Amino acid sequence: MATRPHKPIHTFWLFFPAASLWAAVVVPMSIYAVLSGSGWPPGLIGAGHGHELIFGFALALIAGYTLGPQPRRILAPLFGLWLSARLAWLLAPDTIVAQLLSPAFALLLAWHVVPRFQAAKKWRNKIAGPLILVLCLMALIYFLTQSGLPLPDTRRLLQTTIVGLLLLMIFMGGRIIAPAVAGTLEKRDIPLQARIQPHIEGVLLIILPIAMALMLFSTTKQLAGLLLTSASALVVTRIVRWKLWHCSNRPDLLVLALGYLWLAIGAAFAGGHLLTGRPVLPALHLIVVGALGTLSGSVMLRLAWQRARRTFPPAWQVITIAVLIAAATISRYLAGASPYSQPELLWLSAGCWGLAFTGVAGQLLALYPRVQKPGAARNKPRK
Repeated sequence: MATRPHKPIHTFWLFFPAASLWAAVVVPMSIYAVLSGSGWPPGLIGAGHGHELIFGFALALIAGYTLGPQPRRILAPLFGLWLSARLAWLLAPDTIVAQLLSPAFALLLAWHVVPRFQAAKKWRNKIAGPLILVLCLMALIYFLTQSGLPLPDTRRLLQTTIVGLLLLMIFMGGRIIAPAVAGTLEKRDIPLQARIQPHIEGVLLIILPIAMALMLFSTTKQLAGLLLTSASALVVTRIVRWKLWHCSNRPDLLVLALGYLWLAIGAAFAGGHLLTGRPVLPALHLIVVGALGTLSGSVMLRLAWQRARRTFPPAWQVITIAVLIAAATISRYLAGASPYSQPELLWLSAGCWGLAFTGVAGQLLALYPRVQKPGAARNKPRK
């Protein structure tokens, strides 16, 4: 008797809970590693937590969002490589195995993801693939830098990668929010002419890659700051033209828009810090904590609730995520460029961040069994 092939698994059911738990653990552990004086875990000392938030957390989010349903023969090695890379970096970051596993996962992810965007006709629609490829290649460049090659230092590489994440979130966030807002307003007979806003999107897709390149060199940081402040103004213009004040009945959508607003705030503050010669790291946390945290938490809950129950996530869940991430973002920014001199602010930031993503992971794991029940989602009316 022939065995039935395994049903493909939606990638986000595996990568989203794992990414959330990793995010919840990494930040508090990185603070403990320094403030306790133990130096454990060694992988989170110095820029280690930044490495894991970008090449661990963010790349796992990209995998979960872009890969869709996958057979186990693809998903199992990809997730196994991600998990091995995380644990190896956490426990023994100086070993060659740990340094190779992260770029290996990133390159395998790019191999599966990038071709999915090549069928697009317009250049703006094609940009996601190359941008994801650049972010994945940054993991390889990070390894090569540690190997002693004459490349920009790892701190500058992480800062440049954050600008790349900013661009990816601007692009993908706009593609999520614009049609959702348009659909909501149509139900209320309110026309929305400005949806994707291709001219604004096109300018952002030109100036932010230039800002990424300029971030690599200390002599061009002020030019990068000018481009980032310009990008912030464009993002705010885009948000205003979406008429979100008509979406009061959709708190999940408003929280997504708040995450998008954090992109503008982060770009403006980062640009301002670069233009005035102040350390840019606190401002970049507005992007990594505020924007990435709010957008990723909102999108993960949105996808899970739509798949499991064919409805939007409850208002209390998305609002709680928004408040916790906002508290984590503001307290981390106020901790400044020498954050360990203000441990209370750091612990407040880490605690709010960890609580938010522990909650997201718990909700994802609670919703998954409903997808496994035949007809569970199909029979649930959409609100």
